[in-house]
Amino acid sequence: MAATVLSGTSGALYYKPAGTSVELAASAFPASGSSIQVGAYLGFKVNDPVTLTYPAGAVTTNAITAGAKFVLTYSATTGIMTLSATAGGSALTATALPTTFGGLFATIAYTDFAAVASVQNWSFNITRAEIDTTTIGQAVGQYAPFRTYIPGFAEGDGSATVFVTSDDTALANRMVEDVLQRQQVGAAFKLYTDKGTTEALSRSIAMEATLLSASRSINPDDAQVVEITFRPNGVPTFDFSTTT
Repeated sequence: MAATVLSGTSGALYYKPAGTSVELAASAFPASGSSIQVGAYLGFKVNDPVTLTYPAGAVTTNAITAGAKFVLTYSATTGIMTLSATAGGSALTATALPTTFGGLFATIAYTDFAAVASVQNWSFNITRAEIDTTTIGQAVGQYAPFRTYIPGFAEGDGSATVFVTSDDTALANRMVEDVLQRQQVGAAFKLYTDKGTTEALSRSIAMEATLLSASRSINPDDAQVVEITFRPNGVPTFDFSTTT
C-alpha cells in the first residue's frame, strides 16, 4: 500500500506565551473582591484564556470559581490580576478565601496552545552526547583499535521564521517580547509535522521551552521577518502516530 508523502504545508506551529503559568497559595486569593495576587512581572495580558485549578480537597465555597477564565486585568508592577468568565466581561468576585490547600497550590495557566498564523517555517534539532569508554591494554593486531562509546545526555534546539504583520495582538509579536520576559515559565511550543482536523489525527512535537533570541530582518524587497530561536526545557513529547 502506497504511503502519502507529507509536505511542509502539512505543518504548523502553536505556542503558549512565556510567564503565563503560576502556582498560588490560598492567601493569594481575595477574601472579598476580585483582586488575585499572582506576582509581579509575569507575562499575562488582557484577554488571555487561562484555567484556574484548585488542589484536590480544597474548599472553595464563595471563592472565585475554578475552570476556564479570561484575564480581565493584570498589573506587572503590582502583580494583581482579575479574571472574568468571558473575554472583556465582568470581574469575578469572592466573599471568602479558598481553604484546605495543605502543602499544595492552586494554578493559573494559559489554557492551551494557540496557532501562530504567520509562520514561514520552523526547524527542530536533537543531538546526543557520547561518552568515550575506550580502554587501554587492547590486544595488538593488524588494525588500529577502535574507540568505544556509550550514549550521554541529549539536547535540542529549534527556530521559527515568522512574518511581521500589522496585527498588534499577533502571537508572533508576543514571541519576540517573550525572549526578554524575565520569567519564562509557561512558554511552550507544539510543532506539528502533520496538522489534522483533530489532535488524534495530527502528528506533533510538544515541549516546554526557553526562548533564546529574536533576529529581525528588513529590506525593501522582502516581507519583514523575525527569526526566533528556542531550546526545549526538558524532554519533548513526540506524537508521530495518528488514530481514527
